[in-house]
Amino acid sequence: MTIRLLATGACLAMLLAACGGDTGPAHATPEAASRALQPDDAQLAELYNRSCRSCHTVAATGAPLTGDASAWQPRLDKGMATLVDNVVNGFGGMPPFGLCMDCDAVQFEALVRFMAEEG
Repeated sequence: MTIRLLATGACLAMLLAACGGDTGPAHATPEAASRALQPDDAQLAELYNRSCRSCHTVAATGAPLTGDASAWQPRLDKGMATLVDNVVNGFGGMPPFGLCMDCDAVQFEALVRFMAEEG
């Protein structure tokens, strides 16, 4: 009887943990939180949605997630000129121009600042 109760309790604990509890914004996964972010500027949002969003909202890509300031900080520490150069020339798994062949350096900087939550 005691073993059955322990097993039942363990199963109940696993089920409750799997439910995830509160799913409000404060408890959103980093990926879910990144997917909820959009630039305020409509033109920048269009560029972000077609060029950046597919990688920067999926942790498995290895790209820093949009809105994850701690992941972006070491990159920002290298300087914006280096970041823009990395976007233009490609870096690591990121393809050249970050798949935005019609973006310019000013737009790339604005996109990086948005994803890093700098403004």
